[in-house]
Amino acid sequence: MFDTGQIFFNAAVTGSLYLLAGTGLTLTYGLSRFPNFAYAEFITFGGYIGYLFLQRADGSLPVALITAFFASGILSVVSYRFCFRPLIDRKAALIPLMIASIALGYVIRYAIGEVWSWSALSYQPVWSAFELGGIRVTALWLYLVGAALLTGTSLHFLLTHTKTGKAIRAIASNPELALVSGINSDRVILFTWFTGAALAGVAGVFRAADTQLFPMLGWDILLIVFAAVILGGIGSFYGLIAAAFILGLVENFGVVLLQAVGLSTEYRMAIAFLVLILVLIVRPKGLAR
Repeated sequence: MFDTGQIFFNAAVTGSLYLLAGTGLTLTYGLSRFPNFAYAEFITFGGYIGYLFLQRADGSLPVALITAFFASGILSVVSYRFCFRPLIDRKAALIPLMIASIALGYVIRYAIGEVWSWSALSYQPVWSAFELGGIRVTALWLYLVGAALLTGTSLHFLLTHTKTGKAIRAIASNPELALVSGINSDRVILFTWFTGAALAGVAGVFRAADTQLFPMLGWDILLIVFAAVILGGIGSFYGLIAAAFILGLVENFGVVLLQAVGLSTEYRMAIAFLVLILVLIVRPKGLAR
């Protein structure tokens, strides 16, 4: 017999991670029109920056999250300015941009491996579980769910009630019209790249603190994050919110199902991707399209 409350809480934790990691992917695709595989390394880089502050017993998670936020955001802006912007200015097609993002990802990944080594590292302190209303939780998971809620509400306010948010939506909808309307597209794109990767860095801290830290950390979850972005509708932040928590729910119910039939829980990702395929057959452009 499974604990429904525990499954829903675990799904909220998983969905929160996918939301944080996928926000930058969906927002930057809406503006730059290519899938950036280097986001895996922005997640990893945030994890390693967080490690600098959490490797000690007196480490502060809020400080680690804030520092990772800015560090990954800056790395993303530098990547865009010196790698992707020149390609975009030269009218590079989708495939060259995608290959460039994979190549940049390898460069960052191997640089991380050289600086911090390729051995797995563990965060300190260890986050002990405790009971809350009959549900097994940790303080780290509560922080993660809280960070996702803060991200969702903040970006909703940004996109609907600020000039920057309206500019993001305008560029994503019609970049040519946005340009003639006087919107500074380059500034808006840089802001979006910074914010999206900054949230990816925060996701990296949570992922590393909950598992282990190694140079393939971001790549290890990139495909399922892409699945959430595609399921929600590429470029749709609100679609991503729904898709992230749907996949989190499917993945955690899948664990229970796999255990019931005696199969390895490693197959839970296959169940999530099967659901993705079935939904896309019905709605090829995603939930929000």
